[in-house]
Amino acid sequence: MACNCGGGTPRTVVVYQLTLPDGTVRRYVTYQEAEAANRRAGFTGVITTVAQ
Repeated sequence: MACNCGGGTPRTVVVYQLTLPDGTVRRYVTYQEAEAANRRAGFTGVITTVAQ
């Protein structure tokens, strides 16, 4: 029987990046985390989706 030990297509990981006006960039696993951080920053940041 053949081994299924990897070597396949790597999975794409999506993270949510919060960029604040001062140039600070933070990445979060969920959109809710990024949104909460943006709320704490006074809704001044921009949330984008990043595939890694």
